[in-house]
Amino acid sequence: MAEVWVGGRARGLAPDVVRRAVRTVLQRERREADVSVTFVGPVMMRRLNLEFRRRDRPTDVLAFPLQAGQHLAGDIYICPAVARQQAARLGVRPRDELLRLVVHGTLHVLGYDHPEDATREQSSMWRRQERHLEALA
Repeated sequence: MAEVWVGGRARGLAPDVVRRAVRTVLQRERREADVSVTFVGPVMMRRLNLEFRRRDRPTDVLAFPLQAGQHLAGDIYICPAVARQQAARLGVRPRDELLRLVVHGTLHVLGYDHPEDATREQSSMWRRQERHLEALA
């Protein structure tokens, strides 16, 4: 069974919901991985984004897959402040956007990727993400 750790707080999204979301994605993908999900503020997220992606701004989610032999693990960092802004812009509930980012980060840990341009929402990863979210509803 995969281990899922949750650190930090995201108003409106309880740690057990985060764990369930990660485990559901792993089960539906028929994959095993140990995953940590950490909620951070915009200052920390900006720092992480600058260090690892050379972008000097906070972002919504960063995921780092870690492979140790046959064992897969990963760290996911989510910024609730950015997620709330995105939710307002998209007209969705902040909780739904946070859950989308948990699923999105989990898929990145599993090795899925998407284009960085306007076609990202048409990518196979995005469609996969939305199917997992429907299963969580």
